[in-house]
Amino acid sequence: MVRSTLTTCPYCGTGCGVKADVHADGTVTVSGDPDHPANYGRLCVKGAALAETLVPDGRLTRPEIGGVVATWDEALDRVADTFAAAIRDHGPDSVALYVSGQILTEDYYVANKLMKGFVGSANIDTNSRLCMASSVAGHKRAFGTDTVPGTYEDLEQADLVVLIGSNLAWCHPILYQRIAAAKAARPAMKVVNIDPRRTATDDVADLHLGLAPGSDVALFAGLLHALERAGRRDAAFVADHTSGLDEALAAVAGFADPAEAARVTGLAVADVEAFFALFAATEKVVTVYSQGVNQSSAGTDKVNAIINCHLLTGRIGKEGAGPFSVTGQPNAMGGREVGGLANQLAAHLELADPAHRALVQEFWGSPRIAETAGHKAVDLFDAVADGRIRALWIMATNPVDSLPDADRVKRAIENCPFVVVSEVMRSTDTAELADVLLPAEAWGEKDGTVTNSERRISRQRGFMPPVGEAKPDWWALAEVGRRLGWGEAFGWETAAGVFREHASLSGHRPEVTRDFDISAFADLDDAGFDALAPFQWPRRAGEATPNAQKRFFADGRFFTPDGRGRFVATPFRAPRARPTPERPFWLNTGRIRDQWHTMTRTGVAPRLSGHIAEPFVEIAPADAERLAIAPASLVRIENHRAHVVVRALVTDRQSPGAVFVPIHWTDRFTARGRVDALVAPETDPISGQPESKATTVAVEPFAARWYGFAVGRETRPAHETDYWALARIEGGIRLELAGLDAFGDAEAFAGDLFGPIDAVVHVADAKARRLRLAAIRAGEVVGLLFVAPTPVEASRDWLCSRFSSGPIPAIEAVSLLAGRPGGATVDPGRRVCTCYGVGIEQIRDAVRGGCRSVAAIGEKLRAGTNCGSCRPEIATVLSETLAEIAPAAAAE
Repeated sequence: MVRSTLTTCPYCGTGCGVKADVHADGTVTVSGDPDHPANYGRLCVKGAALAETLVPDGRLTRPEIGGVVATWDEALDRVADTFAAAIRDHGPDSVALYVSGQILTEDYYVANKLMKGFVGSANIDTNSRLCMASSVAGHKRAFGTDTVPGTYEDLEQADLVVLIGSNLAWCHPILYQRIAAAKAARPAMKVVNIDPRRTATDDVADLHLGLAPGSDVALFAGLLHALERAGRRDAAFVADHTSGLDEALAAVAGFADPAEAARVTGLAVADVEAFFALFAATEKVVTVYSQGVNQSSAGTDKVNAIINCHLLTGRIGKEGAGPFSVTGQPNAMGGREVGGLANQLAAHLELADPAHRALVQEFWGSPRIAETAGHKAVDLFDAVADGRIRALWIMATNPVDSLPDADRVKRAIENCPFVVVSEVMRSTDTAELADVLLPAEAWGEKDGTVTNSERRISRQRGFMPPVGEAKPDWWALAEVGRRLGWGEAFGWETAAGVFREHASLSGHRPEVTRDFDISAFADLDDAGFDALAPFQWPRRAGEATPNAQKRFFADGRFFTPDGRGRFVATPFRAPRARPTPERPFWLNTGRIRDQWHTMTRTGVAPRLSGHIAEPFVEIAPADAERLAIAPASLVRIENHRAHVVVRALVTDRQSPGAVFVPIHWTDRFTARGRVDALVAPETDPISGQPESKATTVAVEPFAARWYGFAVGRETRPAHETDYWALARIEGGIRLELAGLDAFGDAEAFAGDLFGPIDAVVHVADAKARRLRLAAIRAGEVVGLLFVAPTPVEASRDWLCSRFSSGPIPAIEAVSLLAGRPGGATVDPGRRVCTCYGVGIEQIRDAVRGGCRSVAAIGEKLRAGTNCGSCRPEIATVLSETLAEIAPAAAAE
């Protein structure tokens, strides 16, 4: 018997529907929900691997106080008593909550009610500040509210999709697949990709604009003038429904000449003019933007520079037209709906507006209401560092790794008098610093709602019992509220009760105009909540057509005081940092395809490490050659804040003078890979969002005297190893290693890596400084170690697959030490398709065997036929292999 549950993916802001099947033996399989409007059955590789993350290993199962297991009552009493003492002795602003776009809307709602309405402080912010705060600020400046105008259908209906600051193929793969499918069905559809790097997203692009870091405003300022010059102003819309155009044009008058936009962006004049002409000539245009726009000291201006172009042309809120912010987290939007940021109130109401504060306080019946904005994320941890915040509750996030200047953040948390961490996993870099640890329910256990990037609210449903004593986050917050004396206000018994209150507040006093309203669900009973289907807001009580696609602003009605959309003056400001002879490189940071945030969840799924298993730096070939950085060698990246050591990926996708390093690796997975320790704590003056894409650094070779690769059943890094990077595989662990000093005693080192061993089989070449060793225990190979003076050449995927296949008899040790398969066994090569375990050499062999398209490769190998996330990479391998075999074919 199979029990099926419809739920929602916990990764990016696409908000894909998931069907979880629990089988009679307790195992779980997942697939896409074919009826969910976000994905219609598609899942990316992370979503497809969700079942592999549902493991109890490493979970935080019981509360702890000072590292000692405690009861929930003891832990909650300690939290309430300590927060109460801080508030009594130092005032309400001496306590703070730092929460997450990973928590559910119900959790967010209770947290904000507790802090802003009852504690009386707005010192609650969220890691969503790091990904979409600039979009919020830009929306509010232009529209009067934080409103996403369009829907996902617009991406498919547009005749031109402009992607800026968004590697959609890796970061929002299902949206990328929707665009790719639409373009395949309508080849006349155009895609422009604007990004300093060439990325997998370029596979679908007709034009790539590799602009200089931080120059987005200059490009869209030039576009605004080009549209005006070309007569593309929607005169009636602008005259009747907007204000501020003259000031916006004047503020960027220097970019009226496309040559100036080209100079500042570093683009060719012809490419700039081609982009301007394409945008001008196409009525149905969607501009999709994400972290490359938002994570900037000028992020809010970038957002408004984009919106200005859509307001000028009236291309907003219409089918296939409008600016579109795609959010990074599964519930960043839900957090925004309940006032998750330190400068917001619930129901998209304004903290700075006395009438809005009175409305919320009246509804809550709270003794007080926060009157001024609290500390935004970076400032919040500054306040922790200098002692203004004395009690801090961190929920479902890992600020020790994710905030800029992360080492300073770590020191601040270490020195904070009292730190509470609500967490799913026992061991994270932040959890290690907690005074009180509270076990939280994980995906598959918790129950509530999330909102995706197109304003669609979906249910996350539990289909497994909680591990240990894990509880919902809203419950823990409510219990503290009760202990602080506000029992009636925090008396919910279910997540459904919290949702009903949230919905009711959204429609309270409807004469106060706002965009967000889901009051149609204010009286939803528990059974209705259990069965709630995905819906798009607003859903006002008594609405006549509740299931229609919902767009905003095509009618010219905005939420500003005068009802007009606002053009915003956006004078160009370069990034705060400037390259210098000491730090000549721009550092760009971001995500990769198969991992998520700090790998708390994805790091436990073996197949998600199959594509990329260690931190890396993308560096241009010319820069690598000049610095004597060999491909696959190790690189040290540093500035005055910190340094990291990562693997060199030499690629022409990266522009000279800039490097890219992913954000995911923490001290749990590598020796020194926390890249946000390098990032400057510069923030946008309006949104408070950090500038994570434009830090300056120095780059140099890491002077390793030896490199190593190990794979084993219980492999663990030796703490004295200068470089290590760990990744899970089926049946064990794989480990990359390197050292600055000469390699020592091999057998002792193997014992440190693999645990007790009975014997070793080894092959050594002392003169060449090469060693290959197999560790034997109880007649089985339990570990392999390869050491060389240069990066180890071995078929890693094949070696890992041997450990994934079950016990390895000791008699096979010698053949394994060859490092690659023998005889007729095919070396799959580096993993490309994670879903089906297809390697690069298998794809190359298929091309050599006659496959001439991605579809043909999929038919032969299945690669790219499940989630599709690897299709751009398959296309690249196909192109490269065809180029290699073309001369030979011509000679024949």
